[in-house]
Amino acid sequence: MELTRLTGKLDDPNCDDDDCPNVYQTASGSFVVQGEVSHAFEPPAGEALVEIPEDVLRAAFRALGW
Repeated sequence: MELTRLTGKLDDPNCDDDDCPNVYQTASGSFVVQGEVSHAFEPPAGEALVEIPEDVLRAAFRALGW
């Protein structure tokens, strides 16, 4: 799957080994979100919940020109 990273910089001091929350866009226009696992509720089979900070979403919106 081809991904375009919308947030986070590899030289960001808050990220170690590329493990910080990020938003990616797929070639088809959908999004993949990387973040801390959330246990807010049990999602349906085949799905997962992740939690990411608001500033990461704002950075993704800026990258998309929204």
